[in-house]
Amino acid sequence: MRIEDLRADIDQIDEKFVELFKQRMEVAAKIAEYKKENDQPVLDKQRERRLIERVSQLAGKDFEAEARVLYNTVMSVSRSYQNKLLTRKSDLIDGIKNAIENTDKVFPERAFVACQGTEGAFSQQVCEKLFAAPNIMFFNSFEGVFAAVEKGLCSYGVLPLENSSAGSVNHIYDLMFKYNFRIVRSTRIHVDHSLLVKKGVKLDQIKEIYSHEQAINQCANFLQELEGVKVHMCENTAMAAKTVAQSERDDIAAIASGNCASIYGLEIAKGSVQNIDNNYTRFICISKKTEIYPGANKTSLMVVLEHKPGALYNVISKFHSLGINIIKLESRPIPGRDFEFMFYFDIDASVYSEKFYNILLQLESETEKFHYLGSYVEVV
Repeated sequence: MRIEDLRADIDQIDEKFVELFKQRMEVAAKIAEYKKENDQPVLDKQRERRLIERVSQLAGKDFEAEARVLYNTVMSVSRSYQNKLLTRKSDLIDGIKNAIENTDKVFPERAFVACQGTEGAFSQQVCEKLFAAPNIMFFNSFEGVFAAVEKGLCSYGVLPLENSSAGSVNHIYDLMFKYNFRIVRSTRIHVDHSLLVKKGVKLDQIKEIYSHEQAINQCANFLQELEGVKVHMCENTAMAAKTVAQSERDDIAAIASGNCASIYGLEIAKGSVQNIDNNYTRFICISKKTEIYPGANKTSLMVVLEHKPGALYNVISKFHSLGINIIKLESRPIPGRDFEFMFYFDIDASVYSEKFYNILLQLESETEKFHYLGSYVEVV
């Protein structure tokens, strides 16, 4: 047979397929109405499990796997449609709408802001980019920043989330699971690392280098060229510069911003030592309460899923069926639970869109644990 004839057969089958799909969705709408009247949830796991098994048997061995994929998608679309038809009460959605209504229309210019490190840290640069006049409180650890915001010691906190060359800051994702907070802003800054030394010290005199783990990873190529030089990790690049400045030794150096050289009386032995010039770090600004400023078009979420095949696929298919783009997906092991993971999503969806609330309803009702982390604008 010619390919045109085969495609004509496919077209005829698809016409019948779509007509049956429409009939199925019409029945799904009636089921949604029944569930609303009887206060039943949209998701019925036992029913879906039985349906998948039945469809698999009907498809036979040759198409069993494909039928499972197809009907998992069909059921996801059906649930999405039912959720759209139902007007269920959700404390989360009520809280989001209340935040949109009551948050100031302009991001604050002045605030007490927590960041990790000391004077000269990249986090400080972000604070000064986001706020016109920040009152900055420095903490020794990332956890200190989370705790300061949760306890109300600071209105906001600034934290690095990921770097374009070194990847995600895993410790931040682990702490996200532990603390209550909301993301209210994000931004990216260009990160240029320099090798800082005491005045008069030459490159060939250096025996040890101090810096933060992320900076060390971002400058790995340069460090590999240095023979016999030990590299030590510390809490922050600015702390590394301060350590060198306060030390009595002349054979140690720090990898930090060039700004730290003037702050701590050091010299730049070599500038731009990062692996790539196009080196950016993304930071988030967090608060204790939900604040959603005008134009919020990014949302961050965390979900914990059942440890079984297809669990992550089922979640991703929900975003796909609603036409929501996933910007970032990160997984982290859950402490104390064997081979179970928390999944972090950044999605591109306006807080004013219907599909945004639809996906929240689905995730709330269909995942083991769900955390809404905030909706915000990324500042250029």
